[in-house]
Amino acid sequence: MKVFKAGAAAAVAAVLALTATACGGSSDKASSDGGASGGKDKIVIGIKFDQPGLGLKSPDGKFSGFDVDVATYVAKELGYQPDQIEFKQAISSERENLIANGDVKLVVATYTINDKRKAKVDFAGPYFLAHQDLLVRTDDTSITKAEDLNKKKLCSVTGSTSAQNIKTKLAPEADLQQNPGYSECLTGLENKALDALTTDDSILAGYAAQEKNKGKFKLVGLKLSDEPYGIGLKKGDTELQTKVNAALKKMVADGSWQKAVEKNFGPANYKAEPAPQITEGS
Repeated sequence: MKVFKAGAAAAVAAVLALTATACGGSSDKASSDGGASGGKDKIVIGIKFDQPGLGLKSPDGKFSGFDVDVATYVAKELGYQPDQIEFKQAISSERENLIANGDVKLVVATYTINDKRKAKVDFAGPYFLAHQDLLVRTDDTSITKAEDLNKKKLCSVTGSTSAQNIKTKLAPEADLQQNPGYSECLTGLENKALDALTTDDSILAGYAAQEKNKGKFKLVGLKLSDEPYGIGLKKGDTELQTKVNAALKKMVADGSWQKAVEKNFGPANYKAEPAPQITEGS
């Protein structure tokens, strides 16, 4: 009789185990949607993978940068530990699609808030104010304003609005050269084949702060545009927007924001703007 009871108990245990496994499969699927189903297993956040100082994925699979630090802090305030964050690459042209399709819960990727984007997604923040600037060699004293780029070789990435801004408005005689990536511009700048590189000052500072580039380049310190970075999220999700804004305010208040700025941009002697006031959702 005892043997029969033991066998029955084992059978019940097996059935329960199978049931739990089936439920687990459903839970895993829910957790993979960036937490959209309300689970706390995982959150998917879009970042840049190729911007030193902001969002960079190293060969060993680790992530670093100011945007990564902001994303990690916000995620923690939403109830997720670092090991519950999945970072997904968010190239500029795909950011709105990633949010709309539910591939990510948030996008923290040098994402400038503007009206065109706000027609498709909502933002929290801003959490950082960048400006278009120029990067030149440390020993170059010939470029102190945008107009000095006339007759000089200016570099940016293909399709850059920053380069066109200078070419059409400020230095029409600049010799504009466009490369697939910023690394090619930096190589040309170091070798004196180019005279300046232009994009957001935060991005320039990130490259200048890299160990291999320390002491080679400097920011001119111009403010050719305002680029308020926000955290992108699905349109109409006011509850999430409110929570993210609260997390950003707390990050500034407890000093974590300033520490992240100094850690990621400090080596480039980059003077970041103070933390901006939250304007979205307020």
